[in-house]
Amino acid sequence: MSDGPSYASAGVDIEAGDRAVELIARQAHRTNRPEVLTKLGGFAGAFAAAFEGVEDPVLLSATDGVGTKLAIAQTLDRHDTVGIDLVAMIVDDIVCHGAEPLFLLDYIACGSLVPERIEAIVRGIADGCVQAGCALLGGETAEHPGVMEPDIYDLAAFGVGIAERADMWGPERVKEGDVVIGLASSGLHSNGYSLVRRLILEHDLDLTTPRDELGGDSLGEDLLEPTIIYAPALLALKREEDIEVHAAAHITGGGIAGNVARVLPQGLEARLDPARWSVPEIFAFLQRTGGIAPAEMEKAFNLGLGMTMFCSEVDAEPALQALGERGLVASPVGTVHRGDRGVVLEERST
Repeated sequence: MSDGPSYASAGVDIEAGDRAVELIARQAHRTNRPEVLTKLGGFAGAFAAAFEGVEDPVLLSATDGVGTKLAIAQTLDRHDTVGIDLVAMIVDDIVCHGAEPLFLLDYIACGSLVPERIEAIVRGIADGCVQAGCALLGGETAEHPGVMEPDIYDLAAFGVGIAERADMWGPERVKEGDVVIGLASSGLHSNGYSLVRRLILEHDLDLTTPRDELGGDSLGEDLLEPTIIYAPALLALKREEDIEVHAAAHITGGGIAGNVARVLPQGLEARLDPARWSVPEIFAFLQRTGGIAPAEMEKAFNLGLGMTMFCSEVDAEPALQALGERGLVASPVGTVHRGDRGVVLEERST
């Protein structure tokens, strides 16, 4: 029997990988849609391509990760919520085109494969998929010993959605007089964490002690608050309420102005009034702690809005009511006017 080098001695534990697949298969199974034709563990996932009621289908895809928010989760050894963030980043990009998310494939790279930790991560991904109504069709877990530290991991995913071509949302539907509806965020969501981590290191911020200025939460709790998944509520406006959505903008990297501008056609601008929505205290805490300029805050963070959508003035009130009935905090935050300045943010009064 050879005593030479082995895969295990190089840091790759095949048995742990098999155990992880066994554990996460249970999580993936609870996300299944009727179109899923395969079980987790095969070489590929199969999804039926026939969709009732869609005459001219368009498939849309998006890919994303969670970014450096993962470093906070790893520091606190809490891994069951970042998967929700991962799903949200993808499905809420897809829904901005009026598309229904169908399925996701995930990718987990880690320094050392600990089956229970992988299960916790995938449990969060499955929770997000259940919220979004999409299937976790499969994925890949890769062990990278010697390249990544044992307790470090990274997440990414790829998602696919479907829309009727004639019903897709986008800049071409936005009209002068449209109302911009803002949907409240649950906090930072998954953007701005590189700046946050710099503040943590520079100011030696404690992550676990409750803080009065954060309503009794610890900084770590607020930073790991999962991202809200908006896709089902937005799609329900069209399907159940017969409300015509013209466009939607997911507020991620680049802030409110940078993302809303992406759905404005030439010749129109959106004028937004920050007094129309609440800013969670975590943002004021970060700004005070780091002495961050307002303009930098606007670029790095969502400042209380996780999603915006555009509709006619007639549809605005029914949309607000329907979103509220689905548990979302929504408010009219602006209107569309003639102009070429993209997004105009009025100055928030003090």
